[in-house]
Amino acid sequence: MNLTKKEVMRIGKSNISKWIDENEAKFTDVAKQIWNHPEVGYCEIFASALQIKTLEEAGFRVTSGVGDVPTAFVAEYGKGNPIIGILGEFDALPGLSQQATPNYVPVVPNGPGHGCGHNLLGTAGLEAVIALKERIDAEILEGTIRYYGCPAEELLSGKTFMARAGVFNDLDCALTWHPGTTNMTVNFRTQALTAIEFYFSGRTSHAGAAPHLGRSALDAVELMNVGANYLREHVPDGTRIHYQITNGGMAPNIVPEHASVYYFLRGADRKQVNELEERLIKVAQGAAMMTETSVRWEIKSGCYDTLPNETLNELMYTQARAAGPMAFTEEEEKFAEELRQTVDPTVLAAAMQQATSADANKILDTGFYHNKKHFGITMGGSSDVGDVSWIVPMGQIMTTCVPLGVQFHTWQATASVGSSIGMKGMHYAAKIMALSAYELLLDQEGILEKAKAEFVASTNGVSYKPGVPANIKPPVSKGDKVPV
Repeated sequence: MNLTKKEVMRIGKSNISKWIDENEAKFTDVAKQIWNHPEVGYCEIFASALQIKTLEEAGFRVTSGVGDVPTAFVAEYGKGNPIIGILGEFDALPGLSQQATPNYVPVVPNGPGHGCGHNLLGTAGLEAVIALKERIDAEILEGTIRYYGCPAEELLSGKTFMARAGVFNDLDCALTWHPGTTNMTVNFRTQALTAIEFYFSGRTSHAGAAPHLGRSALDAVELMNVGANYLREHVPDGTRIHYQITNGGMAPNIVPEHASVYYFLRGADRKQVNELEERLIKVAQGAAMMTETSVRWEIKSGCYDTLPNETLNELMYTQARAAGPMAFTEEEEKFAEELRQTVDPTVLAAAMQQATSADANKILDTGFYHNKKHFGITMGGSSDVGDVSWIVPMGQIMTTCVPLGVQFHTWQATASVGSSIGMKGMHYAAKIMALSAYELLLDQEGILEKAKAEFVASTNGVSYKPGVPANIKPPVSKGDKVPV
């Protein structure tokens, strides 16, 4: 029987959805294991090893330790073009340990937890590429699929170090997702960010007996912060400058010889943040001059703003019908409502006002939205997926994993992404990514060429240059400073 190309695609998509439905339990177990073993950025030993093992057992070729990061890896299957990448993450956040209950019950007090749902994020990518591998084998398809195990997204630098190593350069496109409170295409931009720490050095002395002999590094930090606060008045709208004093000295009666302050600088794009960085460095140098101290600085991360690709987002949106509708049980609805009742009413009200794409009448939103009017608008927050979006065309969605009104980076989010609610959102995202990538492998409509043309127009001649200098190595033994 001779089938048309559209019929072949329809059958292939049906088989992908069926395969994911039949193998849900396996990937739910992977996500739950990672949720039960939360690890902060650059320390994701368990999660990385589990995902690598799962991929190798499925027949993928794995290269680990990419970008000088032990937990970063690339898994590949197939041959030839197109080369399609799916991005995954698996790091947790400090202090958000929580059981999968609607009441605050930490597993480990002050321990880490998956308050941003990265136990789901990476596992959905895993699920998608293995489902695709089954279709490549069954249909003898030409093309290569890759899964990128990306560490330390919460530190906004894992993908930057991978990008610096060139691992995304030969992709035709990338697809990704993030757990959310609704199902939607991510048509907005996030902010570019530089994380930079300043270290001041002075001269110690007895603060009571001989203060005139000391040169306080802490004075320099405080003067720098004053200068930065005055700088806020003279920066572009939407710019953010925020900081933390990371070392304020040893004791009040000792003039501090050493002190440090850690800054996050955000802006609409990489150029804006680079200019802000130059100005802040001058403020630091001025503070050092005033206090007769010295200062040095180190860039910890430097991610790009996220560049949406309407062509790929449209493609991902159109897969919702083939993926089938989302549905939650009465028990899940009850869990969500109980969880939402623990959120401060003022926070909940503000969150509901912001949820312009969602159905405010539903606690667990099952619609799918493609709000074109948000395309290109810069929102708050940052992500190192921005780096990838400036190297290749990138499509991105969110799916419902958390009740509407619940904030991420909270214990409530940890509880939800460890429950069946989060798992359903994960499987839904896996279907949409797998179905989208399958269509790109067949590419009957020339979607890739359209996406690439849009990418060229959007980048407007700007080439990607890593925001982290070449001499800076990944902080593979650290994981304690978390931009949001």
